[in-house]
Amino acid sequence: MNAQATATTKPTWQPSAITRHLALLEAHAPISKRVLQAGQHLYHAVDTFDRLFIVGTGMCKTTEVSRDGREQVVAVHFKGDWIGLGGIAAGRYGCDAIAMDTCEIWSVPYDALLASCARTPALLEVLHLAMSRELLRERATMLALCTLPADARVAEFLRWWASELDERGMRTDCLRLPMSRAEIGNFLGMTLESVSRAFSRLARSELIRFTDRSRRDIEIPALAALGDFSRRCIADRDGAEVALH
Repeated sequence: MNAQATATTKPTWQPSAITRHLALLEAHAPISKRVLQAGQHLYHAVDTFDRLFIVGTGMCKTTEVSRDGREQVVAVHFKGDWIGLGGIAAGRYGCDAIAMDTCEIWSVPYDALLASCARTPALLEVLHLAMSRELLRERATMLALCTLPADARVAEFLRWWASELDERGMRTDCLRLPMSRAEIGNFLGMTLESVSRAFSRLARSELIRFTDRSRRDIEIPALAALGDFSRRCIADRDGAEVALH
């Protein structure tokens, strides 16, 4: 989710690459498709792993339940993202996968996918890219949670979201977030109040604007300015820590 991780993943996942990968998958693997509405489950954490899923359109989230019973958002998946990769090692899906809006989900039996990869080496490369992208996503999320101040987390979250849309050829100057402030806080390891204050500070700084339609519709005049804001937050925090010592 940080700038370095975004820059690292972008060259191999441009809109043309996503379209090409989906076309390759559809041409050489036994794909089935289904439409999910917002809130519907793709699979549950207790389900036996037997297939992988790819987002054809729309968005999904994956969630885990903590020991105290709280739902934790662990990832958001956009068009072209693969879901369920963690089940390969465990033999079971390790989380719930839930549609965030109306979306088309592709699925392919894992054994059949391996057979297709053996016949079509380019398909194996697509699978490896999906696995690598998932690892980069997890690393970027951990870096954001462990190193960024609260306001910078929200700024980088918005910048990351816009970057994901940009890689898919979609507009980035106005984001429609299908997540509540509470869900964003859950994803970023922040309280609802901290997320709300961060959004308010970003708006007062004129880095974002809320539209008349909804507080979930956010205009971003300049993505680069969000990055500058994050760097200032980090510098201010580091300066304060030095002063204390």
